[in-house]
Amino acid sequence: MKFSEFSLIPEVFEGIDAMGFEEASPVQEKVLPLALAKKDLIACAQTGTGKTAAYLLPLLHHIKKSGENKIKGLILAPTRELVHQIDQQFQGFAYFVGLDSVAVYGGNDAAIWEQQRVAIERGAHVIVASPGRIISHINLGYVDFSDLEYLILDEADKMLDMGFMEDLEKIVKHLPKNRQTMMFSATMPHKIRHLAKAILNNPEEINIATSKPAEGVLQAAYLTSDKQKNPLIKHLLAEKELDSVIIFASTKSKVKELLSDLKKAKFNVKAIHSDLEQKEREEVMLGFRNRKFPILVATDIVSRGIDVDNIGLIINYDCPNDPEDYIHRVGRTARAKSTGVALTFINQADQQKFAQIEKLIGEEIYKVPNPEEVGEGPKYDPGSFKKYRGKKSRNGKFNSGSKEGNPSNKQKGGGRKYPRPKPKKNAE
Repeated sequence: MKFSEFSLIPEVFEGIDAMGFEEASPVQEKVLPLALAKKDLIACAQTGTGKTAAYLLPLLHHIKKSGENKIKGLILAPTRELVHQIDQQFQGFAYFVGLDSVAVYGGNDAAIWEQQRVAIERGAHVIVASPGRIISHINLGYVDFSDLEYLILDEADKMLDMGFMEDLEKIVKHLPKNRQTMMFSATMPHKIRHLAKAILNNPEEINIATSKPAEGVLQAAYLTSDKQKNPLIKHLLAEKELDSVIIFASTKSKVKELLSDLKKAKFNVKAIHSDLEQKEREEVMLGFRNRKFPILVATDIVSRGIDVDNIGLIINYDCPNDPEDYIHRVGRTARAKSTGVALTFINQADQQKFAQIEKLIGEEIYKVPNPEEVGEGPKYDPGSFKKYRGKKSRNGKFNSGSKEGNPSNKQKGGGRKYPRPKPKKNAE
C-alpha cells in the first residue's frame, strides 16, 4: 500500500516524499488508519518495522490541523538514544509542516537542560522524552499539559524492564484523560497488558510478526571460549571491505577492552557506552552514520536506539541475556527490505541462553566451524550443561569442570564454585 492512499494533509505528504518513503510497511498500513481515526491502540511490533513513522505521521496530521502553538503530543521512550532518534525523524517529517519538537533526556549539561526548559515553556508542539527526565521538569512546575491530546509510548516493554512503571504512572496523572494513547512494544507480557488496561481506552490491538528477526538477516553462530573471541573477531574483520559493522558486548568493560584490542590491530573503530557523556555519544553516532569509521563497539545502550541504514554485519560478542534482546540487536541489520548478517559468539556458559533464543525464533541457527587459527570451540550441548551446573560437589559447592566450563573435563580438587547469573543491567 502506498502512502498516497492515506488521508494525510499535503504538508505531511511533502515530508514523506522528502524522506524517500513510498510503500507503507505492514505496521504502518495497520496503524495509520486507526491513528488517523484517533483510536487508542496497542501494537506489538519489533525494531525495524517502521513503527516510528506509523505514529509520527498521524500525529503531524492532527496537530497541524488544530493550528495551536501548545504542547499537543508527548512521546515517551526508554533511552536517550531512542529519544534523540525519534526527535530527528519527527523533524525530518515535519520540515514542511511547520511544527516543532524538543528532545528531553538526561545528562549533566546545564545548557541542554536550559534548552529543554525554554522549549517546554514556549510550548513545543511535541515533547519526545525519557520518563525520568520529563518527571524532573514536571516537578519544577512549568510543564503545561492541559492542552495535550496525544500520548505515545514507544518500546513500552523496555521502559517497564528498566523500572519506569512508577514514573509512567506519575506522568499519566498530569495528562488530560480525554486524549488518544498509542502504545508500541516488541513483546506483550502480562505487565504490558496491565499497563495498557490502565492508560488506554478500549484499544485496538495490532500484532506484526513479533519475536522473529527480519527475513533478510542471515544468522549464524560460533562456539568459542572467551579467549577465542578477540582472535575470531579480528579474523572475521581482517582484509575485508567493511562498510558498517556493530559489535555488541554485554558490559562497558568488555566494550573498552575490545576497543583497545581492535585499535592495536589497526582497525578503524570507535565505541559507545554509558561512561560517555551524551555529547560524546552523539558525536560517535554521527560519525558512524556518516561512514567516517566502519566499526562500532557498543553495549545494549544502542540496540533499541540507533537508526543507521545498511548495516551489513552485527556481531554479538556475548549472547544476550534476554532472548528478546537478540531480536533487537539483530534488528539493527536488514531493516525494511535490506539484507544483512548477524553472528553470535557462544561460550560454554551461554549455551542455555542461546537455546532459549532458538526456541523463541522457532528455528535452529547454523553453527559455523571456527577458523583453523582460532581453534576448535566447545561442543554445543545446552541440555547437558544445564544438568551439569545443577550438581554439587561433596563440599556443597558448584563445580565448573574445566577452565572453559566443560563438564566432561573434571579438575582435581572439586573445581571452583559456579558463579550465579548476575542480574541484568539495563543502564548499560
